[in-house]
Amino acid sequence: MVIPAFNEQDALPKSLADLRANAPGLDVVVIDDGSIDATAAVATAEGAVCLQLPFNLGIGGALRTGFRYAVEMGYERALQFDADGQHDAGQIQVLLDELDQGADMVVGSRFAGEGDYKVGRSRGLAMRVLRWAIARLAGRRFSDTSSGFRAFGPGVLRSFATDYPIEYMDSVEALVLACRAGFDVREVPVVMHERVAGQASNRRFRLAYHYVRVLLVLATSKRIQGPGTDATPEAVVAS
Repeated sequence: MVIPAFNEQDALPKSLADLRANAPGLDVVVIDDGSIDATAAVATAEGAVCLQLPFNLGIGGALRTGFRYAVEMGYERALQFDADGQHDAGQIQVLLDELDQGADMVVGSRFAGEGDYKVGRSRGLAMRVLRWAIARLAGRRFSDTSSGFRAFGPGVLRSFATDYPIEYMDSVEALVLACRAGFDVREVPVVMHERVAGQASNRRFRLAYHYVRVLLVLATSKRIQGPGTDATPEAVVAS
């Protein structure tokens, strides 16, 4: 289980408690992304492995660190889980079941028929634009392009350990990269919650900038290694 965390000392205990209660068999690594609060101390006290970055790289850089750790430690699967309490550990098996059915990557969608997760009008519009863009660039339609609740099989993890996008909106770019590489990327409905503490890292104008930037990047993004390519031996976090 890879959990990127930036100044999440207040929300992290609930997320880790949820994992212990509903997914006790999973190993957890928290990537402390240059936090200036007690995120690292909380993660360690709660029994998680904690990798501390010397300064804030952003969620993409933190995730790449976690994926590389997973590969180097020899795990066969990995899950991405938010530190802020939005994801529900009781839904993890839904993602893993889809990997068992042959998927290379599984995205938990907030908008595919489960729960009542809501977004504001401006953010909802931006999400619709991203869905439209990804449908044309990746050749696939997804209801939740920015979900951070995901599961990965060995092939995707080997690629993402070295090529995962490090800028904000990394989740959107990663979706396009995986589809373009020919991986079997699937979406499943899951229930998500509102953030339990802290605040999102991007304000309205900064968020608007990133939406514009990601549309430009998507149109020029490189391909990553797909299924059937010779790479490092299978190894990847989730059990």
